[in-house]
Amino acid sequence: MGEAARMEAQGSAVATTASAGVRLLYIDDDPGLGRLVQRQLGRRGYLVELATCGEDGLARIAAGGIDVVALDHYMPGQDGLETLAAIRLLASPPPVVYVTGTQESRVAVAALKAGAADYVVKDVQGDFIELLDSAMAAALQQVKMHRAHEAAEAEIRAARDRFEALAAERALLLREMNHRVGNSLQIIMSLLHLQAGATDNAEVQTALSNARGRVAAVAQVHRRLYTSDQVTTVAVDQYLGPLLADLEMSAQHGEVGISLATDIDPIEIDPDRAVALGVIVTELVINASKYAYPGGKGPVRVHLFSLEGNIELTVEDEGVGIPDSGTPVSSTGLGDRIVRAMASKLGAVMEFPARSKGAAVRLTFPLRPTLNG
Repeated sequence: MGEAARMEAQGSAVATTASAGVRLLYIDDDPGLGRLVQRQLGRRGYLVELATCGEDGLARIAAGGIDVVALDHYMPGQDGLETLAAIRLLASPPPVVYVTGTQESRVAVAALKAGAADYVVKDVQGDFIELLDSAMAAALQQVKMHRAHEAAEAEIRAARDRFEALAAERALLLREMNHRVGNSLQIIMSLLHLQAGATDNAEVQTALSNARGRVAAVAQVHRRLYTSDQVTTVAVDQYLGPLLADLEMSAQHGEVGISLATDIDPIEIDPDRAVALGVIVTELVINASKYAYPGGKGPVRVHLFSLEGNIELTVEDEGVGIPDSGTPVSSTGLGDRIVRAMASKLGAVMEFPARSKGAAVRLTFPLRPTLNG
């Protein structure tokens, strides 16, 4: 075996591994060149079929089973560009390698613009077979990559659809859960109200009323969650508004009580922190209604706004001020312990700003929960 023949045999063996079983349709009106392509590429593992005109080639492609097409430009009747356009209109067309003459770059460019995967210059004296083999291998690889990309995108879309369906189902379940919890808490509030009305003991009535307010702070969060499209956050302004209105009404006793004024930014926080915030506001307002205006009535202001990644809450009045103990709530009182526990849950810093008249409590805590929160 000569050197050239040995190199061709080695090249054929390598190509056979890459192209084994690939069905090629070669469309060319030159039957002699067609047989050459069939013989040479058959040695490399291709299953080569021949068609001598565009119409016959289209019919064979439409029948199915063709992996790649080599298409000559000059053919009687329907030329290569017309045939290429017709192939592109088929459902799932195979890639097409366009075959042109030696000085036909303009035709090659037109074929690429029309959708050909590649082009090869027809030169039987040169490397035509090698180039045709390489071009078809590249075209098949391109199709493989394109199909893999489409499959990946389809899987991403399917995963997104599954995630959205699961998220919608989870939101529905959370909304239903919040609805049931809210109803249960409403029943507890009603029972506390009935219990308070059944006793003549003022201290017991006050204790039960305060407990009812604390339950209301939690119930309002669940009410907001099941009546809102958003189940992962609570709008603080919409949550505290009704809660404070209920507290103001509960604190009215003829000429005794408070009048509430609010200034609350539209901030959204997670439900757990909303509960803690609502409990704190409830306790501070209840405390002001009990101690700020003994035997009288006066204003209580609630301010809440965001500032540089933090939330600042201030509850202030114009009453008798902070006792000498340095805290507006008795250090042994339940309300004080509740406020401090909820402040700790929020990671809040609690301060008592000095005032010429009345008392103020200020809490500053992160807008987003910390890792320890």
